[in-house]
Amino acid sequence: MPLSRSLSMTSLSGLLPAWEEDELPVEDLLLFEVAWEVTNKVGGIYTVIQTKAKITVDEWGDNYYMMGPYFEHNFKTQVEGCEPPNPAIRKAMDALIHNGCQVHFGRWLIEGSPYVILFDIGSAAWNLDRWKGDLWQTCNIGLPFHDREANDSLILGSLIAWFFKELTDQLGDKPNVVSHFHEWQAGPGLILCRSRKIPMATVFTTHATLLGRYLCAGNADFYNNLDKFNIDKEAGERQIYHRYCLERAAVHCAHVFTTVSQITAVEANHMLHRMPDVVTPNGLNVKKFSAMHEFQNLHSTSKIRIQEFVRGHFYGHLDFNLEKTLFFFIAGRYEFSNKGADIFLESLSRLNYLLRVHRNDVTVVVFFIMPAKTNNFNVESLKGQAVRKQLWDTAHTVKEKFGKKLYDALLKGQIPDMNNILDRDDFTIMKRAIFATQRQSLPPVTTHNMLDDSTDPILSNVRRIGLFNSRNDRVKIIFHPEFLSSTSPLLPMDYEEFVRGCNLGVFPSYYEPWGYTPGECTVMGIPSVTTNLSGFGCFMEEHVSDPAAYGIYIVDRRFRSAEESCNQLTQFMFSFCQQSRRQRIIQRNRTERLSDLLDWRYLGRFYIHARHLALNRAFPDKFKMDPIAPLKTEGFRYPRPYSVPPSPSASVHSTPHHSDVEDDDDDEPYDEDEEAERDRLNIKSPFVLGAVPEGKKKLPGESGN
Repeated sequence: MPLSRSLSMTSLSGLLPAWEEDELPVEDLLLFEVAWEVTNKVGGIYTVIQTKAKITVDEWGDNYYMMGPYFEHNFKTQVEGCEPPNPAIRKAMDALIHNGCQVHFGRWLIEGSPYVILFDIGSAAWNLDRWKGDLWQTCNIGLPFHDREANDSLILGSLIAWFFKELTDQLGDKPNVVSHFHEWQAGPGLILCRSRKIPMATVFTTHATLLGRYLCAGNADFYNNLDKFNIDKEAGERQIYHRYCLERAAVHCAHVFTTVSQITAVEANHMLHRMPDVVTPNGLNVKKFSAMHEFQNLHSTSKIRIQEFVRGHFYGHLDFNLEKTLFFFIAGRYEFSNKGADIFLESLSRLNYLLRVHRNDVTVVVFFIMPAKTNNFNVESLKGQAVRKQLWDTAHTVKEKFGKKLYDALLKGQIPDMNNILDRDDFTIMKRAIFATQRQSLPPVTTHNMLDDSTDPILSNVRRIGLFNSRNDRVKIIFHPEFLSSTSPLLPMDYEEFVRGCNLGVFPSYYEPWGYTPGECTVMGIPSVTTNLSGFGCFMEEHVSDPAAYGIYIVDRRFRSAEESCNQLTQFMFSFCQQSRRQRIIQRNRTERLSDLLDWRYLGRFYIHARHLALNRAFPDKFKMDPIAPLKTEGFRYPRPYSVPPSPSASVHSTPHHSDVEDDDDDEPYDEDEEAERDRLNIKSPFVLGAVPEGKKKLPGESGN
């Protein structure tokens, strides 16, 4: 089924200037954002609301509030308690507090320091049965007693609806209230507010449909059967029918319904029976470096630390050149099929074959960073790092003795006798160190002791494809079943440092409504592999003419078979292995320049549009908004780089076997400053220039297709 284009996404250049001309009177409005993950990290929605907070506070100031559940530990460690600046909010809170429900207010200590209103679910739990009755009377949705999460979401929603009723009674006609609800856990609040006819504009965002996630986790052929699923039956069989009803009711109650990507919009249309009004892509707070080489230096520094870990992990089998070793990684929740780990492992097996057949001197070390059940570090992994440190200490001891004797000899004006500069004890120490590096077993595939070793999906597939880190393998695998931490005794790096040190992130997801991992790679200048079934991949495919030239490789998992997708991923990785060091540096520069496309300062405009549309529908007499006219430009397409793409097929090399060192005869035309300036113009033009008037010359690279 081909994906239709949403009006909200088709033209950045056509839409954004219109929003800027007709800005909202934020001083006469109050904006509330409701999510279960406000100050409460559970998944990706936390990243969305946390990173978006700064640009929203910059726009709304003290008229912006976040709402969520109260957890004592989170409040003590992340929130600075204070008094509400608006007396109406204080009175609305007091109304709940005087009735035995605890409400907490403060500033969330993140960038932007937004105000938060947190509701203590436990203090209001005595109302649960009464509120379940209200929900049934209102919309005939019943919640089972054993579903703790659904019951908690109803308590939170009832408290929020109660708060909004008190608040709007205090405020009267001015200022008007806009409320933005995220995901099904916030749905009961929206449903109750609308059923009680509370005068406010509402927006509901689904970041992934409930049923979509469940179906894909069960290995269903999801996208080819979207129109064939019996939705009620599927939800009932998975015992989530009540949750699905809450989600669907919230979608249809909201004035404006949004989702995070075009692929999720198609999914929502079939699963929830409403097409999103606006697609609101997820962004990041992009911090640009003053000089291009700064992020390249960070890459080199972090890569050295990864190399040190690899030296220890592969001790006794370190027969490959670390200077010609590439580091690939996949990271995220341990959803084996949804995250594409299945197709990735199969492609690695084929990549290993290609590298061996072509006698390529490149080695690929692949990290799987996915949390699983473990009982501690693998003894062999810890021993490897201890052996590496012991060798390092031995080398330094001998080096100091060698240096002192060399220094004394030179002071006397003599060239030292190299046969006598090291004594027998030094040779003994070095031989013992060499013998200590010998091992009878292969380097371990996993760094931890797995609880379900025999049934673990990754380890089972590693056994199937036979990648056991043997000497003959050009692809080595390291499964790190724990999130990275700078305090780890094994790999002491946080996630950002680790990503900067890698060469390629591989995320061939089957179900990925947005996909922050490739976005984070892009912002840090690290090329990545994504798919046209992820929101990020769809976004890049629509807004960049040649994504691969900018280090965004998009695997087709929508219209190709699994076999064809696997071959395509293998070819992407093999082509990447063929690049010279210079080509990879050029590509990293280009990848990093795409980060402007992912900046909240630009993508936040879609949220502005959604709020404006909601106000127009809730209060049509006060907030007028013309229907979206036919767009002057079809869709912004970020053009190809002006120089030759950093691809082996376009380089002077005729075979895949060449050095990682720059070649003297590589005459690829490339001017970093000139190309960077062109890219800056190309990225900014859709957001500030609008359509090009007739007769006016286009800027270099501006597209009007």
